[in-house]
Parts: sequence; C-alpha cells; structure tokens
Amino acid sequence: AGKSTLINALANHLTNVGKKVGILAVDPTSPFSRGALLGDRVRMGEHYRNPKVFIRSLATRGSLGGLSAKTLEITDVMKQAGFDHILIETVGVGQSEVEIASLADTTVLVLVPGAGDDVQALKSGIMEIADLFVVNKSDREGADAYVRHIQEMLGLRAVHAQVPVLKTAANKGMGVAELADAMDAHYTSLVPESKLKLLAEKAYRLIRDQRMKDLHIEELEQELSAKSTSADFNIYRFASQ
Repeated sequence: AGKSTLINALANHLTNVGKKVGILAVDPTSPFSRGALLGDRVRMGEHYRNPKVFIRSLATRGSLGGLSAKTLEITDVMKQAGFDHILIETVGVGQSEVEIASLADTTVLVLVPGAGDDVQALKSGIMEIADLFVVNKSDREGADAYVRHIQEMLGLRAVHAQVPVLKTAANKGMGVAELADAMDAHYTSLVPESKLKLLAEKAYRLIRDQRMKDLHIEELEQELSAKSTSADFNIYRFASQ
C-alpha cells in the first residue's frame, strides 16, 4: 500500500516545519532464521543523515499482532528523547494484525485502489482499528470511487461514520500535509476515556509479557521431544503445567 513511502513523505513534511520524527519500522520475521529483511529502512534512505529523524527497524520475532514484542517499551524510551512525532509502521494488517490500535494514540489505515476485493479489504477487523483512512496512490484510476466506497461502508456503522477518508500520492507529496494536519487534529481530540482505554491495553500487554517472559519456543521444543512420545501425553495438561 506504500506505507514506507508515505512515512518517508510525512517525515519530509514534518522535518521541513521544524519537527523531530522517530520512526519504528516493524518487519516480518522469518519463521526459520528468526531474522528480518529490514526492507522498510531501505526505502527511507534519504533520511539517514537527517539529524531530525531517527529510524529503528524491528523484527516481529514471532509476535502475531503486526508489531514487534518490544514496540511499546521502545516507544516509551523514544518519548523521553524529545521527538515531536513517533511513527510506527506495522508489518501490515490482515484480519488479525490489529494490535497497533490498542497501543497508538492515532491509527492510520493505508489502502490503495485496485488492490483486489474491496469488501474483503474492509471487513470489520480492519474497519474498526482506523482513526483515519488514507487512500494512497490516489493518482491511480478508480481512487475517487474507492474513497466513496469506504465512506459508504463507514456510513453503515454509525460509530465510524465521522472517520476521515483522505487521499494521498506519497511519491508525489500529494495530500501529505493534509494527513499530518488530520493526525494532529485526531490526537488533540482524544478524550480522557480514550486515553484510559489505551493505558489499560498497554498495562494488559505488559503484564501478559511479564508472565510469559520465561517461556521460549526452543525450550518447549526440547521438553516436548522427551514428553510427547509418552502414551499418556496430553498437550493441554502440558500447557497448564
């Protein structure tokens, strides 16, 4: 959908108006090597020497929500470093990679026209995470129709009816300033209840991770190699122990 290119364009715009920008780019991890391509950072190469931009690539390391296991902690460290904006680029979202919505103040969903089944792309898991919709590559044919389609889908859900749908063409810089303004407007409109919900989600995630910190897939594999051959082996009993 052009997420990296859009973030690159946003960083250009924000630094040009004097802002400091931190970028966390989350890349999928190989289930075999446990490594990541870190390709997102390659697309942002023009910012390598920009003193107002910091880019950090993160591997998902098996985390299934579209983020890295340490995204929350790294973001909190970055908050102390004086960044005006911290942009987190997820690996992308299907129907389940929506964890970002419970951690970020503002969630921007980037879509492109002509990418396949529009209804499939806009199932409820996707519809519900977005505070802003962006149709990127809007210089393509069919972009206006796609925007109308998103607005119609949002209209079916009263709670989402007011979510803005913006058009950008990141590679040309079109609509980027408007997106930055819309992100600021959403952030300043957050009510205490929304902030409390985000805080509870973060606390839940940290508690869960603390309880799981001594569990490692490699050690489970070793334990299972000894126990799973037993005639009375039961995976549920093993998990509860």
